[in-house]
Amino acid sequence: MLVVANLGKPDVRSALDQWLPAISKRVEVVGVDPGTDDDLSSLAIDVILVLGGDGTLLSAARRLRGRQIPLMGINFGRLGFLASFKPSEFEQQFDDLINGRLERSARQVLDVSVLAADVPCDLKNAAEALKRRRFWATALNDAVITAGPPFHMVEFEVREDGESEVRYFGDGLIVSTPSGSTAYNVSAGGPIISPTVQAMCITPICPHSLSFRPLVISSDSWVTIVAAKVNDGTTLFCDGQASTQLHLGDKVIIHRSPHDVLLIENPQARQWRSYAEKLNWGASPRTRN
Repeated sequence: MLVVANLGKPDVRSALDQWLPAISKRVEVVGVDPGTDDDLSSLAIDVILVLGGDGTLLSAARRLRGRQIPLMGINFGRLGFLASFKPSEFEQQFDDLINGRLERSARQVLDVSVLAADVPCDLKNAAEALKRRRFWATALNDAVITAGPPFHMVEFEVREDGESEVRYFGDGLIVSTPSGSTAYNVSAGGPIISPTVQAMCITPICPHSLSFRPLVISSDSWVTIVAAKVNDGTTLFCDGQASTQLHLGDKVIIHRSPHDVLLIENPQARQWRSYAEKLNWGASPRTRN
């Protein structure tokens, strides 16, 4: 086991000091990672215990570089959709983990590439085109393009599987997985998608036209976004961590990665209950007496 601990989060240090001796008595701990950028894909481990929040877990998932080592996230952040275990429940649920009583789920991941304007892209021969990409990253939650300074409206040509383009004008675009649908996507008016649905969602950020609404498409789709008009600071972010500036004519190619991320699921975190508790989804209006 590897422990990834975000020591910048309140209470993580004290929890680590309290839990580590007991953990080490029951399993081999190869180390404690304080949240570096080191590659985790070559480690000889069976599970990664993540102490932090969803951002810490997203970082650990990215550092696995496609290797399917299960992640168990203990939430010391705010919402905790991915890091779904509570610190108060850890001792019992750690026992369930090492005794094989916790289920694992495969979460879809986006493969995100950027091709320069002068690189042709034919999806029928995508493998050759992607060899010339200038940027590549994966995203468990979302790939987000933001307008950036000087914050003028940007323009993109958006295609699915090479179909006729749709012109988009606004402040940016979000392409999210079902796991990421409860993050920036839902804040921008996109739908909540169950993690078991094989789909991705394209959601506009402040579109210039009310006719450009969020669109749910198959997870087998290939999405091409061409930068037709950008600002000096227009940027692509993957899970809010890996990023690159976009230039006029750049092509962002997004498709499902062949490598899912494995999450250890909290049996107490039921889907609708989590939405209600964390997002107030389905809550009745509050009235004053």
